[in-house]
Amino acid sequence: MKLRTLLAAASLFAAVSVNAAENASWIRTNSISPDGKTIAFAYMGDIWTVSANGGEARQITSNASYDNDPRWTADGSQIVFCSYREGSRDIYVTSANGGTPKRLTTAPGNETLLAVLPDGTILYSNYNHDMMSAGYDGFPGSAQLYRTDLNGSAPKLVSSLPVMSMSVAADGTILYEDWKGYEDALRKHHTSSVTRDIWKYVPAVKGGVNIDANGTFTKISQYIGEDRNPVFAADGKTFYYLSERDGKTSNIYRGSLDAPEKLTQLTFETKNPVRFLSV
Repeated sequence: MKLRTLLAAASLFAAVSVNAAENASWIRTNSISPDGKTIAFAYMGDIWTVSANGGEARQITSNASYDNDPRWTADGSQIVFCSYREGSRDIYVTSANGGTPKRLTTAPGNETLLAVLPDGTILYSNYNHDMMSAGYDGFPGSAQLYRTDLNGSAPKLVSSLPVMSMSVAADGTILYEDWKGYEDALRKHHTSSVTRDIWKYVPAVKGGVNIDANGTFTKISQYIGEDRNPVFAADGKTFYYLSERDGKTSNIYRGSLDAPEKLTQLTFETKNPVRFLSV
């Protein structure tokens, strides 16, 4: 099935009509469906979908609490998302057509959804003192990487990897955005020692998600400022991420694992940063 690449920012969705009388603002955390036909996004604390060609948006969740960060399952039939409806941030799944969501995580603290893999594995970050790895040496309260599935199985610790966003290729290679400190994630033109970088992890054992000390870590981005939100294309070699390397604002760049230092700039915003990259 032919896939289309969505390279978009929340600010670019202003023309999407949520209803006939309103032009929506603050649309964010967009996620394009596997077939490239539908975009899920968060707006006013709920999850909505809209055709990638534009048109009227459809509300998928309705709750007084805040819902965000939608991700599609591989078959496009379900949407996994985060919600505060039980007090802290948990992970839920619902039909792509709407319906009653199913709660998948119940750990204390806040879970942050990172990826939904083709086999239904859900990767998320969470700080859980009772499940910390023996070698954990992160910042106090910083999250580690966990996994569950669409059935809400008991969480399993994957790694103490300090991940903020990630993308997993079919062979298990991971691109991720690291986390070095407590700096505001939306700060612009930041060039301190805690700016985010993009890393590649190749597991020693291919297939699935296997992160351990025997794998290989390689820093992909070399810019001294912010590099964010890596995503693989379908070929598992081409990747995209957001960077401020043009000195103006956050824009989209394309590269390849074969020559990661050779980047092509794809967007040229000068004022409003590109956010929430999805492929």
